[in-house]
Amino acid sequence: MTQARSSSSLARVVVVSGPSGSGKSRLARHLAATHGWAFVNLDDFYKDHDAPDLPRFANGEIDWDHPGTWNEEAAAVALDTLCREGTVNAPTYSISHSRAEGTHPVHLDGARFVVAEGIFAPHVIAGLRERGLLEQAWCLRRNRYVTAARRFARDLSERRKPPGVLVRRGWRLCRDEPSIVAAHMNLGAEPVSFRQALRRASALQTAELRCPPVSVQADRVIAHDQLGGTSP
Repeated sequence: MTQARSSSSLARVVVVSGPSGSGKSRLARHLAATHGWAFVNLDDFYKDHDAPDLPRFANGEIDWDHPGTWNEEAAAVALDTLCREGTVNAPTYSISHSRAEGTHPVHLDGARFVVAEGIFAPHVIAGLRERGLLEQAWCLRRNRYVTAARRFARDLSERRKPPGVLVRRGWRLCRDEPSIVAAHMNLGAEPVSFRQALRRASALQTAELRCPPVSVQADRVIAHDQLGGTSP
């Protein structure tokens, strides 16, 4: 559902959440490439592995699927800055090294939408809504065993963590996937398939092109009057 837009923003955010391996990054990058939307990987806002407040399992292993491993405030501020100022420096996070390794700029370049994805993405929904920056929020879902297989193949090929960690994490996430999706929905994300998300994005882009921002419409009226015309 489209939210009321902020009059002071240049763009609004489409939040893409879902279980790890559900296709969030693939969808977000596709929308950025197809529609020219700005893209923010919210997983870049993970905390470094040596942060003192990281949640851990009983065996001492860091629970990277716990929102306490993620900097929610920094992510929200970055999205706000990007939408209002048109550019922001976001951290570049290395999952294999479990720490940020520099920053990278993100620019709107005239885009009216920002697609922001990550496993903790639902946690920015309420704040974006309060700021008038939320356009829509989706939770990608599909067969959890397909998700588990694709997640394990991806994480293993990218050497994100040691194999033993990936196996334990993969089984835990597969088991918990229904509750993960339910939690994302409780935070305001609407469950959609990959194809449904593509259709909704196309509809948003088409509607935006047909109805330019109020400021653009006002500029056209002023230019028309200056050329001796009359306002419609």
